[in-house]
Amino acid sequence: MSVPLPSALGPLLLECQAAFTRPSFESFVVLVTGWIACLGRHTIARVLQAAGPAGRRKHHAAFYRFLARARWVPDRLSELLVRLLLPLLPPEILVIVDDTLCHKSGPQLFGAGMHVDIPRSRYAGRRVAFSFGHDWVVLALWIPRPWAPSRGWAVPVLWRLYRPKRRCPPAAYRKRTDLAAELLGVVLEWLPAGRRVHLVSDAEYACRTVLRALPAHVDFTGPIVPDAALYAPPAPRRGPGRPRRKGRRLRTPTALAADGRTPWQAVTADLYGRVVPLLIKTQVAWWYTVTGVRPVRVIVTRDPAGRWRDRAYVTTATAAAVPAILSTFARRWSLEAAFRDAKQHLGLEDPQNGWWRRRAGRRRPLRRAGPHPRGRRGEPAVLRTVPLIWTVYALVLRWYLHAGQPTADVAAVRQAAPWYRHKHTPAFTDMLASARRAVWTARLSTHPVLARLYRKIPDLLPPWLLVA
Repeated sequence: MSVPLPSALGPLLLECQAAFTRPSFESFVVLVTGWIACLGRHTIARVLQAAGPAGRRKHHAAFYRFLARARWVPDRLSELLVRLLLPLLPPEILVIVDDTLCHKSGPQLFGAGMHVDIPRSRYAGRRVAFSFGHDWVVLALWIPRPWAPSRGWAVPVLWRLYRPKRRCPPAAYRKRTDLAAELLGVVLEWLPAGRRVHLVSDAEYACRTVLRALPAHVDFTGPIVPDAALYAPPAPRRGPGRPRRKGRRLRTPTALAADGRTPWQAVTADLYGRVVPLLIKTQVAWWYTVTGVRPVRVIVTRDPAGRWRDRAYVTTATAAAVPAILSTFARRWSLEAAFRDAKQHLGLEDPQNGWWRRRAGRRRPLRRAGPHPRGRRGEPAVLRTVPLIWTVYALVLRWYLHAGQPTADVAAVRQAAPWYRHKHTPAFTDMLASARRAVWTARLSTHPVLARLYRKIPDLLPPWLLVA
């Protein structure tokens, strides 16, 4: 099937061909192209409309079957994405794990349930807010920016759907931490041997399930509970009897911060694109309940200006400098930015993935509150749509790093919006707009009537896209 593609995006799509059969790969190309070109709400129907003539060469039901019945495995596609991203990764590979809630609605939805909505809970004060939808545990690889190596993007490459305990059979229930440990084990098999890996996550995944079985070449950095039970190494054996398994009890992170005998040290760290002054206290200890016999370094930070509360972190990279550890942990926020970009600009929450079918001549029964998934119907479509969207996100980023023009894109944005004086580097919206222009240019350049206007198309496309 002939689909007009940008010259640089075509080879990237061909790298993903091994995950599909030939008919499925044709559907994959159409959906990826339509997802990039689509404006507004990203439902499957709108994506097919944005795909242009290629979206009409098959019956529209074929693309729904691609998500619901076709023989392709998202993990195989993830493995191919990791291969595409390997040349961009730093010497020490940074892996970020977190979860995100995709808001959904409707009773006929597999795997959906009520989950704690962290952003809404923060704005609500002490009240805990709940929202209905899909909760995805995501593993991402961090890629440095060529024009600013200290900053970068988090590109999700592996995903697992967390199902609430009340909404799935007991044998199928798995905690988010179990899913995170599984994702880490899978991606470690795909990464090249001999490369060190650094895992970063929030407090939920700084637990025994994830950290106890970490290989020796994998380090971890994340928050630590304020009352963690920390110990010194066991003293050498003296005389007969059973040797001690634990050393003396050390101060908890809270006690370390309050202890006036240990002075605060002034350091500066590159956090979130700024050089921030901090006061720190550190100690090396053994956190037996979580990391076993692997030593860790506990870091307590304090804001010299007193605007932020004290925070405590733990890392297994005991020999690394404290400012470097804090800068590494700050890169976890890039995954939150990826969640925002995917939801706002790629419609991560838009596809319905619901289903409804009744026999002819029968009326639709009254709906009751809560989901009614009827077993496992709709499961393949739910488990494949989100990986497809994240694949589009990774392909756009990978394409832009190869064929994008950051300087020209930033200049065009500042010319169209001169009030953005602080803008010096392209954002994901600029990358997506550049990929969208490339798709439309390739499509319009093949039109016989518009062949003479080919050179003017890139200049005319931005206002056209804004109007659309």
